[in-house]
Amino acid sequence: MKNLKSIALAFLALVTVTVTAQTKKINVAGSSIEWLGKKVTGQHNGTVNFKDGALVFKGKALKGGSFTVDMNSLTATDLKGEYQGKLNGHLKDDDFFGTEKFPTATLVFKNIGAKAKDVYAVTADLTIKGITKPVTFDITVKGNTATTTFNVDRTKYGIEYNSKSIFSAIGDKAINDEFELKVTLKF
Repeated sequence: MKNLKSIALAFLALVTVTVTAQTKKINVAGSSIEWLGKKVTGQHNGTVNFKDGALVFKGKALKGGSFTVDMNSLTATDLKGEYQGKLNGHLKDDDFFGTEKFPTATLVFKNIGAKAKDVYAVTADLTIKGITKPVTFDITVKGNTATTTFNVDRTKYGIEYNSKSIFSAIGDKAINDEFELKVTLKF
């Protein structure tokens, strides 16, 4: 009888922990990723879409998250027509993201710490072109929305095209190694 009571208490504790953790799928259509890439002679910006994703909460506290991005949705929004098509094609080819071979990128939260009210410091594994590297950023969660802005060093993922740090004599054709991601998650 004593063992049965212990098993019941352990099961109740497990159920309590499981019940308090809640996974909230993101609204893919309502969520967004805006990118900004800079070069010596200017900049380009655009969007890329989520394929799926979710945040994990325990009560109101953020405890986890994972996301898949559809790299074939990558598009420049600062250009139109022929020039937009050329840039989109180049970004999707092997000089940059190689979307035919690598159609998705992923981000998986690994460590989360409370930083301030509604603000969390996150370390995550970002996988681009099959290469996984850690990234860190702050994320703000308010209501059913989470937002963050952070930079990614493309050279860590084998994207070296016109990188001044790789090709020092490239001059005004240089493209910054880091690009910015501005993310809004709706759930």
